[in-house]
Amino acid sequence: MARAGRWIAGAAGVLCFAFLAGFVIFANRVAHYTPPRIERADGIVVLTGGKHRLAEAVRLLEQGRGDRLLISGVNRITSREDLIRQSGLNSRMFDCCVDIGYAAHDTSGNADETKAWVADKRFTKLIIVTSSYHMPRSLAELGRAMPNVMLIPFPVATQDFRNERWWRNPATARLLFFEYVKFIPSAARFGVARLFRSWEGSALADGGAVRALSL
Repeated sequence: MARAGRWIAGAAGVLCFAFLAGFVIFANRVAHYTPPRIERADGIVVLTGGKHRLAEAVRLLEQGRGDRLLISGVNRITSREDLIRQSGLNSRMFDCCVDIGYAAHDTSGNADETKAWVADKRFTKLIIVTSSYHMPRSLAELGRAMPNVMLIPFPVATQDFRNERWWRNPATARLLFFEYVKFIPSAARFGVARLFRSWEGSALADGGAVRALSL
């Protein structure tokens, strides 16, 4: 009985260490996230909820980095006129090239909303704009929903967030910790979906081989 208790305590200690180590890796990566050299894509998707996200997405649209912009997860009380004012775009360009998504209420919903938009527009390459701390979870959810679409991350961070050491600021450390906790199940769902697709592909290939041999 005592031996079993030691095994359980040891396993709990290993899991706790792995969890904390994963958090430190996650936080350091997010804190040093910088936008890559952006290539052109079919479309741009901005996930609402953070400061400066919309402004950065609009800048990319104006630079011609994508043909259309989806603003995903917009609050239903936010009008088209509100978004035009917040974005700084003129109404002509807004009407031409911007789509508004009101259906999403969380990151998983953003993925579903984006998937429907991509299917309608037949896009295969997207620039994803969201806060740097939110980017890993966003890519996991979007990648799970759209495995055949290329996702180019464009993380947005305020100057204060980029310059500070996250562990010295309790508010930033708390934000990163809770985001890490949310990221874990998203990453798990992404991994399971990827394994299932791999298994399904292998099963189809084996079935095709059996049919070929039967001929």
